[in-house]
Amino acid sequence: MNGLVMYTNMASKGDANDLVTQHAPLVKRIAYHLMSRLPPSVQADDLIQAGMIGLLEASRNYDATQGASFETYAGIRIRGAMLDEIRKNDWAPRSVHRKARKVAEAVRQIENIKGRDARDNEVAEQLGMSLDEYHQVLQDASGYLVLSFDDMGVDDEALATEVSHHVPGPFEGLQREDFKKSLAESIAGLPERERLVMTLYYDEELNLREIGAVLGVSESRVSQIHSQALLRLQARLGHWMASE
Repeated sequence: MNGLVMYTNMASKGDANDLVTQHAPLVKRIAYHLMSRLPPSVQADDLIQAGMIGLLEASRNYDATQGASFETYAGIRIRGAMLDEIRKNDWAPRSVHRKARKVAEAVRQIENIKGRDARDNEVAEQLGMSLDEYHQVLQDASGYLVLSFDDMGVDDEALATEVSHHVPGPFEGLQREDFKKSLAESIAGLPERERLVMTLYYDEELNLREIGAVLGVSESRVSQIHSQALLRLQARLGHWMASE
């Protein structure tokens, strides 16, 4: 009997090692996908190292009876480990957090008053900024928004699900049907260009440079559009952020 237990344990370890080897490229793909929205101070090697730890944990804890594929489960664990690494180093200056919150609040106020999407020039004017200054704020906030939405329970997998299908998905952090409905409606209600960037980024998994080639704009402009879309969602889902 002891021999059987030992053989089973060895087989399980072998299966876990196979999963790690097979899915190691997934770690790099997620790392570089995140890197496109993070400042240069965040090193890809650090994210990959953290992601490999997440992959190892996923290989040990995966339960096929729960329904999700290993790649889906591992992707969530890998990305979570990377985000934990980013939080640990707390790279985002307080000013970035503060300005991002002000932009979201300005968008919310303008849209409540106008009854339509807030425009770039209107948000800039509300904040007492030039249009160039406003676009720089969007650029600076791009990485911070990765964390703010993850803390809210909206990760890349959840956004991809709502962008693609506008129906609930089996992802962690999206347990309440009314929240899922609000998220789907908010994404569907984004301005056309912002919705297109979200689709290309989360559903088609293009990077910012590739999206820029599709739209005929610079990579930095795509980053600004992406940030504006996330801040618009933040403004429209603000009551959820306050209650979570």
